[in-house]
Parts: sequence; C-alpha cells; structure tokens
Amino acid sequence: MGKGLRHTVTDHMPPEAQAWQMQDTQWCLNTALQIGPACHAMVHAMFSDHVLIKMRAVQGVLRLKQKYGAIRLEAACSRANHFGTPGYQVVKSILAKGLDQLTPLLAFDALATTYTEGGRFCRNTQTILQ
Repeated sequence: MGKGLRHTVTDHMPPEAQAWQMQDTQWCLNTALQIGPACHAMVHAMFSDHVLIKMRAVQGVLRLKQKYGAIRLEAACSRANHFGTPGYQVVKSILAKGLDQLTPLLAFDALATTYTEGGRFCRNTQTILQ
C-alpha cells in the first residue's frame, strides 16, 4: 500500500459490519426475490438508476422485513410500484401508516358516467356545427 492509503482488514471488523459488507447487489436481488415479485421489481428499479447507487436504501427496504414481515413488505412494495414511487422512504411510510393493509389496488377499468354519458356542462356536438 502506498503512503497515506488506508485499508480495513475484514477480520478486524465487528460481525454486523462483516455481514453488511457481504450484502452486495446480487445478494439484495436474491433476497428481494425471496420476499416476492413486487419487492424484486422495486429493488431492480432502484438499482437501475445509473447515476446513484442506492445500496443503502435497498438494504433499508430489505431490513423492513424484520420489523413488518415479508407479506406486509411485499404489499407495500406493490403499492409503491403501482404509484411509480419506488424508494425506502415511501415503503417505510406505507408500512408505518398501514396503507399496505387497505383494499387491494384496483385497475382503472371503467370511466365514470361523467365521461361516458356526457358531462354536466357538455354541449351536443351535432348542434355546434348547425
């Protein structure tokens, strides 16, 4: 090693620091896949940012499993993915507020009658041209 450079010996680190050091991107993706497809999709989306490496945020999301369990974490990831906001703070807020336990998200299948049967202040299009 050169002058002024530092190097940490892994064996000298505490056990929790050694465990954290071994949690690389592949480990995170495998752990997320064990939790469920929505969690895996969220971790994959967070890692797809080429500007920032969001390793700490991904590890934080996966650590939420210890507090809330895999089923709730999967539901929270699904909700965050649905609204296009994958991130640690979003998932943590969803879990803390219990939003993951609400009714399942429904797809936008039908338009309201306002749009299908004419709006409240809508003019008939045949009378406009006459």
